[in-house]
Amino acid sequence: MASVKGSQLVWLTIAVSLGIFMNILDVSIANVAIPTIAGNMGVSADQGTWIITSFSVSTAIVLPLTGWLARRFGEVRLFVISTALFTVASFMCGLSTNLPMLIFFRVLQGAVAGPMIPLSQSLLLANYPPDKKGLATALWATVAVAAPVLGPILGGYITDNYSWPWIFYINIPVGIFSVYMTWSILHNRETEIGKPPIDFVGLLLLIVGVGSLQILLDQGKDLDWFNSNVIISLTTTSVIALSFFIVWELTEKNPIVDLTLFKLRNFAIGTTAISFGYMIYFGSVVILPLWLQTQMNYTPTWAGLVTAPLGILPIIIAPSLGRIMNYVDLRILVSIGFIVFAFCSFWLSGFSTDVGAGNIAWIRFIQGIGAPCFFVPTITILLSGLPDTRLASAAGLSNFLRILAGSFGTSISVTLWAHREAVHQSSLIESVTPYHGALQNTLTHLQGVGTTLQSSQAQIYANAINQSYMMATNDIFWVSGYFFLALMILIWFARPPFLTKKAAVASD
Repeated sequence: MASVKGSQLVWLTIAVSLGIFMNILDVSIANVAIPTIAGNMGVSADQGTWIITSFSVSTAIVLPLTGWLARRFGEVRLFVISTALFTVASFMCGLSTNLPMLIFFRVLQGAVAGPMIPLSQSLLLANYPPDKKGLATALWATVAVAAPVLGPILGGYITDNYSWPWIFYINIPVGIFSVYMTWSILHNRETEIGKPPIDFVGLLLLIVGVGSLQILLDQGKDLDWFNSNVIISLTTTSVIALSFFIVWELTEKNPIVDLTLFKLRNFAIGTTAISFGYMIYFGSVVILPLWLQTQMNYTPTWAGLVTAPLGILPIIIAPSLGRIMNYVDLRILVSIGFIVFAFCSFWLSGFSTDVGAGNIAWIRFIQGIGAPCFFVPTITILLSGLPDTRLASAAGLSNFLRILAGSFGTSISVTLWAHREAVHQSSLIESVTPYHGALQNTLTHLQGVGTTLQSSQAQIYANAINQSYMMATNDIFWVSGYFFLALMILIWFARPPFLTKKAAVASD
């Protein structure tokens, strides 16, 4: 089937990009509003986190099923139906009057959100001309990078100036436009539809294994990890279920998830690189605003504004990057991305509590060079050599592992951050004795300006905690820098040429 051309290609790109932007934005935008939603519904903040957990669990379960669902219903029909249901679920989330009702519609919203992410990718690749597939990947990656950055800013603004239901209502016009325009252009370009049998055993193992794993990652810190019987039970369940799932899917004649994709060298290398790279990248994305809000007294909106410059350069660079990818070894571009990430991580690891907002914003701006150089070529590498019929399965599986790795990155970084703070705090407190000269001078100065001894000691202790979190933050970025350098070596095990089947044929 011929590629989409002219104005239709432009409108298709806008429609699909807006759909996926709405999807990814919804995750980060809701995070900011949790305290407000929990307060309005009369529940604790801990209970409010299920607004996020319910969405992430259902998304994680459905994501790897995208390939099977696409073969069953068609990629175009599945994307349009998923986007329409996502829009309806967003409306119902906004109308929710209690937490159970909101969680129910978040589960539905997350379930239909799953196929939207990989299908947006495969639909663009399948309908772009062979010589512009790099541009299609670049545009998709730009949206995927920009949406999480803009989410906290938009969420903070809406929550502060309007009411929390509007974080869901803003999806309605976007969803309607995406559904109408996508169906108008692609309704006669449906992919081949079959009736693959349902792998009930694999489906059940996937639901139990991934569901348990996602819940333990989301709730682990609040439940004190392995000091909790709930976490131990979830870990045991996920390990057993996923172990059986892998064995079953590799031996099943009609598997619900195509794990044989990992037999392809570039898919295995590319998926590993993008998953671990995203895990480290997303961990640092979480830690920086968390530190700014909890220790540097930034509001959520200002923390979002300071970290937002990350999304500026990808919008500028990605289209040009997409055009040159046919002429440059993609492993070089990915290596540049990892080097920029490592450089910025080492730069951030040297910060003190005196750092200004401008310095942070500038580093985040520079980091924006690395984001498209990492995401765009790596996605192209992992999809290289695949026919269009396997793109949805490959995109679904790779996105599932990438997002799951992001959950691991969040949990590991936040837990490690708290642990390193405790280590540094203990070291600082132990070094301060009643006979410490600097301590005595500080106490004398504080009491000289009218502060009581008890208040002076409290201020010193608070400053020690603040410095401990600063050093813990530095530790996270320092380790991240070395991991990025290690991943740069991994990507060179991929083997060119990095073209999809259709592009390869067209170039011959």
